[in-house]
Amino acid sequence: MPAQPDARRLRIGSPAGLLAVVPHLLGFTPDHSFIIIGARGSGLRIGVTLRYDLPDPPSQPAAIEIAAHAVAVLTAQRFTTAVAVGYGPGLLVTPLADAIRHAITGAGLHLRDVLRVEGGYYWSYLCTNPACCPAEGVRFQTGTDPASVVMTVTSAQPVLASRDQLAATIAPVTGTAGEVMGRDTARAQRIAARLIARAMAVGGSGRPVIEHGLKAVQAAITTYQNGGTIELASRFAWLTVTLTQLWVRDDAWARMDPAHARAHQRLWADLTRNAQPGYIAAPASLLAFTAWQTCNGALANLALDRALADTPGYSMAQLLREVIDAGAAPSLAVLPMTPEQVAASYGDTPGPGQAGQPHSGASGVGDDHAH
Repeated sequence: MPAQPDARRLRIGSPAGLLAVVPHLLGFTPDHSFIIIGARGSGLRIGVTLRYDLPDPPSQPAAIEIAAHAVAVLTAQRFTTAVAVGYGPGLLVTPLADAIRHAITGAGLHLRDVLRVEGGYYWSYLCTNPACCPAEGVRFQTGTDPASVVMTVTSAQPVLASRDQLAATIAPVTGTAGEVMGRDTARAQRIAARLIARAMAVGGSGRPVIEHGLKAVQAAITTYQNGGTIELASRFAWLTVTLTQLWVRDDAWARMDPAHARAHQRLWADLTRNAQPGYIAAPASLLAFTAWQTCNGALANLALDRALADTPGYSMAQLLREVIDAGAAPSLAVLPMTPEQVAASYGDTPGPGQAGQPHSGASGVGDDHAH
């Protein structure tokens, strides 16, 4: 993970120390997972952490595919050393351990260790010394390890109990809150349709929706940057409806200054939870972008899952998935366009997009363009 300006360097000197750090790298305690960590430089500084689901039932082709992807990421980014950790029973972990050993050795990388973790014990696939790697495994505790204590104090994000618990933080609202969001979203749709109808009656277009959307989204961004939140379902509903206009979404994207990434992440997480079906893709994709900025690849991928489940083929989500799957560093999550350049790219007239539907103008920076 990239160091923050005030970060302290933490040296990991044992398998137990490494296992104590892994949950902090992911943001949750892994289970039935295979983790590959890449390092480089004279101090072997950790630069990337990749997580894969264990194929269940075990599959040699799947194991080979996962190992090939991991090695492709490591070599493309010039990592020199790797450590692998499988969380789960040997029946599921061993095929991946064998595949990664073969693939990494073949690529000329140094494999420091391959570990398996289950039930509070770890085993090494490389160590054959019974004095330090007994057949019954080595007992360890991540929470009390000095490395974990340091990470807990210095980390900006808590470690959750599981990936499912992380997914629950952006799950859709239900019950009364969900019913209210449904009614308010339908009302926002009607308001947008009336605005467009009035504009079309005098020879206009969907510009009123875009203008109102730009103001609303910019105000929401400012609110969260100042430490505030949105409470009204009606505001969430209007934001999600207007974010379907690509000009509005791209203007928001262009304002995602990394200096405010965590505030922005709160905004898009709130919107992703409250967005109704058909309106999730834009806020979830923006959430993924800001999660990537804060090194939270797990949250980014969960957000992209929600975006693509809501709108299969949504290009912004597909683009981000390709980039994040390639192990691209968060430092690459930059903003090559300013809001003014976004506006100029769409021109003075927004084009024929209707409220709730994407802008189709070829001159814009819409779904087929990369930030």
